[in-house]
Amino acid sequence: MSTIRIGLAQINASVGDFEGNVKRIVRFIEDAGKQGVDLISFPELAISGYPPEDLLLKPKFVEDNYNSLKRIAKKTAGLDIVVVVGFIDKSDDIYNAAAVISKGEIKGIYHKNYLPNYGVFDEKRYFKSGTDCPIFTILGIPVGINICEDIWYPEGPCMNQTLAGAQLIININSSPYHAGKWQFRERMVSTRASDNAVYIAYTNMVGGQDELVFDGHSMLFNPKGELMARGRQFEEDLVVADIDLRMVELARLHDPRRRARMFSAEAISRVSVTEVSKAKTGKKRPQLTHRVIEPLDRVGEIYQALLLGTRDYIRKNGFKNVVIGLSGGIDSALVAVIAVDALGKDNVTGVFMPSGYTMPDSREDVHKLVNSLGIRFLTIPIHDIFKSYLSTLSEKFSGKKADVTEENIQARIRGNIIMALSNKFGWLVLTTGNKSEMSVGYATLYGDMAGGFAVIKDVPKTLVYELTRYRNTAYKYGNSPIPNRVITKEPTAELRPGQKDSDTLPVYEILDPILYAYVEEDRSFKEIVAMGYKEDTVAKVISMVDKSEYKRRQAPPGIKITPRAFGKDWRVPITNKYRL
Repeated sequence: MSTIRIGLAQINASVGDFEGNVKRIVRFIEDAGKQGVDLISFPELAISGYPPEDLLLKPKFVEDNYNSLKRIAKKTAGLDIVVVVGFIDKSDDIYNAAAVISKGEIKGIYHKNYLPNYGVFDEKRYFKSGTDCPIFTILGIPVGINICEDIWYPEGPCMNQTLAGAQLIININSSPYHAGKWQFRERMVSTRASDNAVYIAYTNMVGGQDELVFDGHSMLFNPKGELMARGRQFEEDLVVADIDLRMVELARLHDPRRRARMFSAEAISRVSVTEVSKAKTGKKRPQLTHRVIEPLDRVGEIYQALLLGTRDYIRKNGFKNVVIGLSGGIDSALVAVIAVDALGKDNVTGVFMPSGYTMPDSREDVHKLVNSLGIRFLTIPIHDIFKSYLSTLSEKFSGKKADVTEENIQARIRGNIIMALSNKFGWLVLTTGNKSEMSVGYATLYGDMAGGFAVIKDVPKTLVYELTRYRNTAYKYGNSPIPNRVITKEPTAELRPGQKDSDTLPVYEILDPILYAYVEEDRSFKEIVAMGYKEDTVAKVISMVDKSEYKRRQAPPGIKITPRAFGKDWRVPITNKYRL
């Protein structure tokens, strides 16, 4: 065969949902079969979901995963299709693995060679590295299979497999999203394809898992490094394409670099060949419909990531309804709109908890937002409860001036109320703090930090404004729900008369770049000052970040959309005397 039809199945798997994941995989196999697909690939650890973390330390979990693989294999007994699917393999140890299935049998297994152990990844805690780079002959065609991190190394399995004759590389992934990452991936896979004169099918997971979002965006590149097909972003999708293996032969004839590359003895020993199926001719296939998938722009892709992360966290954890404290500010407005877009208006409740410091503008803006979204709405004033607190504490606070203590009491009253509603009605509380606030601790522990999921926890304040404008102008949503005054007015917590965020923090246009340099780039005090910021401002921001680690440890999980989010990406000791 010189031409085969391949399918890239980017599915939304759930960790530990073996029954659901098997059904989803089998359904995609059957759909691919109807389209005449010869070879279909599924994401990394598609059977178990990714990342399974310490579930991997439970022998029963690994056993259930393998039994699920056998069930999938059995379902292929009468089908004319080869399946590559990610699973956990157990032999002398446990491995992040890919199984090759045909005619009801597991024909071969590949073990991931390169195990990532940085950022959100912790694979060396659980898996043993593979040492082999096998080739599988599928329909008479030599195919190399590898997993995620393996493709990022120029001298890795992809090179060994192609030098040993592989004409197609199947690379299966569970690569988490952050803004703009797809561009790095496309450049890297394009380079691997052209450098090795090989087709590369890059299949990626899609869906939300705790704070991670997987964006799909599977890709197929030809031996010239040209993009042939692309999967949808943030949606399940089956990418189907025909590839002409004659292009590989021609590309290699015209590429002198391959002739100059020599196998080492170690590389030769790592390449074996397993026959899966023989070449066939005359297979009739339905005609493919040409489609073009254009990537979203930067703000659009971030918004879709927040929708998917919110929807999957809520649904996969068994919730249906959410509740949000609405203040009249931009953060709570954005979270409310995301919740409605992700879950539908009937599953969202807004709660307005005014105090004596709440401005009339805020009350008006909350009502405009609620009416535009059409969500359930409750108003619960806190003024009398606050007075009761002050009365109760008056003797103990005697002689002390009012300060941040009284401000935090108000926030904690609101936290108490919204958690009571959560308990009584089974609503998940969505908190509304952004990354700028979480970085410097401009949030109240057990107050506005109280809740189950922090939708914009990794979204800097300046990006909050961009997302809000995007949502108000995005044609596909049909309306502009967030009042313009919410976007234009100066941010305030409204916990004392005339309060503004800028009383405590640098303006966000200055704060966010400093935070980016310190938190995401690990730049020092001197380096940040050299960027043009005032010494006292930089010193204050760094001090606030360092002193707020104990708060961040107690915050709910939130969706990762930047390269370095607080959570798995950020591991700084609370007890820590080091200062930059």
